[in-house]
Amino acid sequence: MTSDLPKISVAEMLAEKIAALKPGALPAATARKCEDLLIDVVGLCVTARNEDYVGSALAGCDDDGPCTAIGHRRTLNGAGAAFINGTAAHGEDFDDTFEGGPVHAGAVIVPAVLAACERHHPDGRMALVGIAVGTEVLCRLSLVVPKAVHKAGFHPTAIFGAIGAAAGVGTALGLDARQIVDALGIAGSMAGGIIEYLAEGAWTKRLHAGWAAQSGIRAALLARSGFVGPRTVFEGVHGLFHGFAHTTRGDYEALTEDFGMRWVTDTLAFKPYPCGTMAQPYIDCARRFAAGGVKAEYIQEIVCEVAEGTVHRLWEPLAAKQRPPNGYAAKFATPYLIATGFVHGGVGLGAFTDSAIGDPRVLALAAKIKFVIDPQNPYPNSYTGHMRVTLKDGSVIEERQPHLRGGANEPLTRQDVIDKFVLNAAHGGWTKPQSDAALKLLAALYRGRIDLSTLRG
Repeated sequence: MTSDLPKISVAEMLAEKIAALKPGALPAATARKCEDLLIDVVGLCVTARNEDYVGSALAGCDDDGPCTAIGHRRTLNGAGAAFINGTAAHGEDFDDTFEGGPVHAGAVIVPAVLAACERHHPDGRMALVGIAVGTEVLCRLSLVVPKAVHKAGFHPTAIFGAIGAAAGVGTALGLDARQIVDALGIAGSMAGGIIEYLAEGAWTKRLHAGWAAQSGIRAALLARSGFVGPRTVFEGVHGLFHGFAHTTRGDYEALTEDFGMRWVTDTLAFKPYPCGTMAQPYIDCARRFAAGGVKAEYIQEIVCEVAEGTVHRLWEPLAAKQRPPNGYAAKFATPYLIATGFVHGGVGLGAFTDSAIGDPRVLALAAKIKFVIDPQNPYPNSYTGHMRVTLKDGSVIEERQPHLRGGANEPLTRQDVIDKFVLNAAHGGWTKPQSDAALKLLAALYRGRIDLSTLRG
């Protein structure tokens, strides 16, 4: 069996490139994206800090220590802080996304690296390179066998997030190449996250980012202390892709080939709406219909052309997506989201309350929304929207959106990211002076000491 193993594994090739990166070597665009990620994730932690699922997660933690759970007075150990912050950052589904995955990197990597650095190595320069590396690894892993992990019933952010967090934390803590290989191998046995939350809108997707973040910290610390992980964690006959994508064949060069020279991190998208990413271009189309004078009562039917790979999560069973059972399920119910965008002119954090999901105007329109599969849809390489509306007079009108707003083709500006932070912080109950102080801290965090104590409470 040993003779069949590769002389140099995928993880070893990746680790050598990670270990060669030095603080200050990041391209300006990559560093700037990591600055935006920091602002966005902290705002998301604040906006969710009073939500019931965050309260339950915090109450369930027996992990007190010196690290910051953003927006809370209680402090936790590194893994505990990463878990709470990751869960909060991903909980409202308002976090960044990588077109091509789809995966959500910021909610995993930023909490993991910040907690590890606050506890073990408070150098902002190392935190910056760690966040860049962790994000890059997470996103590139999603390109090895596109769509297969979702199809197998797992959440890619959860699976690849544990690996990315281990890489990011390992980088930030200064692990050598051998230790990084062990950290990646160890994290492979910590990865997990099924998507059965879709059945009834259960909370488990929310914890996936936090669980991956804390797993990355634990894997990196174990590796630093000499614990050995399998070097063939990716391509092995019992490796990560065998377990979660049901294949060992994949484009491993997408992970390793130009790592450190080309940064897919630069293309991360920031969401304009707090809900499932692939629904967002359709919401934009619906808003344009409404802004153009189309009235809901004039509509006979709406047919959306969609990617086959999104149907099982966002469109079926259709009746449940037209009338979601609770607010969290509504975040992954495209007919409801389209109808909300049409009726209310947008989809905000208030669209997922118990009263909002029972709005009779929204539900009446959602019942008219159906889908057909477009075999030419470019998902997951890009997220598009195409809606065809048949009016009661028999006329047909169409809207198309060729890309995700907030993504590589129409990115948010730094001011857009700051504005989103301010709105999220206000939603979470922070005052303007608290928001201003946090933004001042975050603007210099990568250049100084990682001390998040002012973000507590």
